[in-house]
Amino acid sequence: MLPREIFIIFYSVIWDFHTHSSLSDGELSPIELIRRAISKGYVGIGITDHTGIGSLKRIIEELKKDCELAQKLFGIKAICGVELTHLPPKAIPEAAREAKELGAQIVIVHGETIVEPVARGTNIMALSSPHVDILAHPGFLTEEEALLCSKSSIFLEISSHKGHSLTNGYIVKMARKFNLKLLLGSDAHTEEELLTPSFARDVLKGAGLEDGEIEEVLFKNPPILLRKLGF
Repeated sequence: MLPREIFIIFYSVIWDFHTHSSLSDGELSPIELIRRAISKGYVGIGITDHTGIGSLKRIIEELKKDCELAQKLFGIKAICGVELTHLPPKAIPEAAREAKELGAQIVIVHGETIVEPVARGTNIMALSSPHVDILAHPGFLTEEEALLCSKSSIFLEISSHKGHSLTNGYIVKMARKFNLKLLLGSDAHTEEELLTPSFARDVLKGAGLEDGEIEEVLFKNPPILLRKLGF
């Protein structure tokens, strides 16, 4: 058994692979977002600004510099990424490939949330791409999509974000049925939307996860993703 001090430290850290800076529609610059995340207990943060095809190169180049600086001098795993958002579904595989080639360390696709008019077919095309790492807030995932996800290395997101979180319970149900891999993402656009250890657990508990499943999402799955990303 872990000594109490180590136990408290281990279970107070936060991994969050889905946030947004002022390079898209977030309030904070990348470096300020990282610094404020550290103050909340983050040990790893993915900054995944919204992008289409035209802004890929600019966002990745700017974000990469701040992530490298933060990782070197703040000691946090600061991950440069993008969230491909509202693209025509057929454009997603090529955009994901290009994002990785341009230097994005993580690629998220903005899934078929029920609170936005995301084009039908977005989930299936994202799950078909070897360059996509996380399908965010996928809404009412179909069995076909779940089967495809189960055969891939792509994670599904349980979201703490208002609106997107409405289908968390459904995603948990599908994850259990098809043995899918889950991560918690804040989709934070402001400092207030960043996670804390207690809030992270509450979101997952509210989604219907049991204690062992919560530990898996918070502490076992992040290292699996990190290894896939090459960290």
